[in-house]
Amino acid sequence: MKSSVLEILRVATRLGLTSFGGPIAHLGYFREEYVHRRKWLDEKTYADLVALCQFLPGPASSQVGIAIGMIRGGFAGALASWVGFTFPSALALIIFFYVFQQSQLQEAGWLHGLLVVAVAIVAQAVWGMARNLAPDRSRATMAFLAAAGAVIWQTALSQVLIIVLAGLIGWWLLPNKSVSEPSSIQISLSRKVALFALGLFFALLLLLPLMRQLTSAQWLAILDSFYRTGSLVFGGGHVVLPLLQTEVIPSGWVSPNQFLTGYGAAQAVPGPLFTFSAYLGAVTNGWLGALLATIAIFLPSFLLIVGTLPFWDWIRRKPKLQAVFSGINAAVVGILLAALYDPVWTKAIQTPLDFSLALIAFGLLTIWKLPPWTVVIFSIVFGAILY
Repeated sequence: MKSSVLEILRVATRLGLTSFGGPIAHLGYFREEYVHRRKWLDEKTYADLVALCQFLPGPASSQVGIAIGMIRGGFAGALASWVGFTFPSALALIIFFYVFQQSQLQEAGWLHGLLVVAVAIVAQAVWGMARNLAPDRSRATMAFLAAAGAVIWQTALSQVLIIVLAGLIGWWLLPNKSVSEPSSIQISLSRKVALFALGLFFALLLLLPLMRQLTSAQWLAILDSFYRTGSLVFGGGHVVLPLLQTEVIPSGWVSPNQFLTGYGAAQAVPGPLFTFSAYLGAVTNGWLGALLATIAIFLPSFLLIVGTLPFWDWIRRKPKLQAVFSGINAAVVGILLAALYDPVWTKAIQTPLDFSLALIAFGLLTIWKLPPWTVVIFSIVFGAILY
């Protein structure tokens, strides 16, 4: 059953207003909302979507949201899902630039409360996905090994290579019977449209730098810098920060102090960290720069999802490839577990008080079954009081 575009927009906007904690926590919010509450897709399909988006450059959580929107409402649903999840935080960061750009947000107690509640949210997501995706000894072992590898080997390509290795192990060692039959997913986009989107992705990646050399137009320079960043970063989240820094600081668009202040603001708002581009664009060229930078950095993800999703269900139905996805899903659990340790745990848990607040938040989520947004508010309030 398909969903209306307005319904997709409404649900995505609510997630965009309440999804604190970074990209890994976002996957936990999405799983709770789309799989458990609304049952728009099953656990296996959601896990496969996460695995697919881990392969692609760009913000994985935003790509999962775009893919779910496309499954439920076609191209318009994908656009509505992206707008709803992205623009609340983008708008908040633009407001931060105009109103709070001189504030030292990194020291705010309520911001530390947000970091602590992210520990509970990610832990809940890891626990729930592990029970479904790594239920036996072989897949649980793969998950632990993937977690160890992701913690020890932290490079831009480490997650992609771990996932590729897990897929090969699944191909060789996991029996097909251990993988359930995938549910049918109807994608309303044709493969011709998908191929056009992939072609446009590579064309822009190659042509924008050349066009930038031929003109001094700042809007084209912004488009090139942010599109290239969104096309080349794997893993999403904080991985994007070094690339953005090399694009905007040497060019003189943004000062180091402005960059650090914006980074603090980006951690304080819900939604994808890639909306940090809205703040940087606002510093560079006001509202127009903010809008252009936001669209440019997310455009590669949109084109890649449109280009790959129509082929995805056909690939999942190949018997041997199901074992590949089983191995990949186990590795994704391990990567989430690694992210729970670093950066989520290492940034948030510094004192016994931090651990206690995280433990209480985890209990509210798992035992009392409170909605994540209420636990976020609880942690913000207690963070402001305790810190």
